[in-house]
Amino acid sequence: MPTMFDPSKTFDDNFDHGPFGKAASAAYQNSGETSYSFLGHKLYSPFGIGAGSLPTSRHVRYAFEHGFDIVCYKTQRSVPFPCNPFPNVVYLDISGNLTLSEASKQVIGHLHSDKPIEQLTITNSFGNPSRGPDFWVQDMKAATQAQGKGQLLIASVVGTIREGFSPEDYYEDFAETASLAVSAGAQAIELNMSCPNVASEGVVCYTHEAVVEIARRTKARVGNIPLIAKFGYFTPAQQDLLKRIITDSSPYLSAYSVINTIQATVVDEQGKQLLPGEGRLKAGACGSGIRWAGLDMVKRLAKLREELGLDYEIIGIGGVASPKDFATYRAAGADVVQAVTAAMWNDRLAEQIKDTL
Repeated sequence: MPTMFDPSKTFDDNFDHGPFGKAASAAYQNSGETSYSFLGHKLYSPFGIGAGSLPTSRHVRYAFEHGFDIVCYKTQRSVPFPCNPFPNVVYLDISGNLTLSEASKQVIGHLHSDKPIEQLTITNSFGNPSRGPDFWVQDMKAATQAQGKGQLLIASVVGTIREGFSPEDYYEDFAETASLAVSAGAQAIELNMSCPNVASEGVVCYTHEAVVEIARRTKARVGNIPLIAKFGYFTPAQQDLLKRIITDSSPYLSAYSVINTIQATVVDEQGKQLLPGEGRLKAGACGSGIRWAGLDMVKRLAKLREELGLDYEIIGIGGVASPKDFATYRAAGADVVQAVTAAMWNDRLAEQIKDTL
């Protein structure tokens, strides 16, 4: 049964009443001394949960208590923003890899699945909802206080386009939201540049000027707080673009997190749009089917790091559901590995991975 975040319930239900596994699952106790580090912070393990399934301090505390040592508070905005209509998670009829070619065609989704967690590929179609800084700044303070020895909370933020905004206004909104997170005590900030949640925002990680300007403006606002950029998948044809973006953004960024999701066209068994609402024929797919893409990006970022003589760190994310997946990401060059999909169902995943370290 889901414990961290229950996709069979609405986002608001999870927000207001989750997590749902407290009574059934005992906490994990870290012991001994820390032996890993990330962004200058000592960690018990280089494993945790990426932005997505931890929308409140209660969820963050639950994750820390269950041994996930580097976790992201769900992406927040500078203004209140609604969630996409329910359902947000559906189960994709995918065996093996969700290739870019398959994702461009129609992928059948289902409201239920009996597949093992390690084989799940799902949609992540929430739209980065936020109750606004009047709520989350205070709640993030509580989340930072839940951070124990050898653990790190990352605050994920995104800009929000409003009527009359210029590109510069949009870039500045990232910086403003990040500064709010710093005021809440965040010791690391993730700039979510990879979510196509609103058509006018698009996926900014593929626009050189946007990435560099957002990183530059935000760094000017947050000072010594390290910044992480969350990217989507760059195709091999986009390798030169990726290299340019890394070269020019790295003076402001301490790490890159890859990947978020792969966009897929999701339909029901009759070929009709499955997720309700305008603009939701395509949705971000995550889980087992995108593991190949996360690993590919980690390898390419590690190679670029060596080629360019840079010292940024890498978060590997996408389809991590077992100790073997964790080890594969680390071998590919990831300094830190995170899960989202599998962690919603398996709150013992961090413990299982730590048993192999």
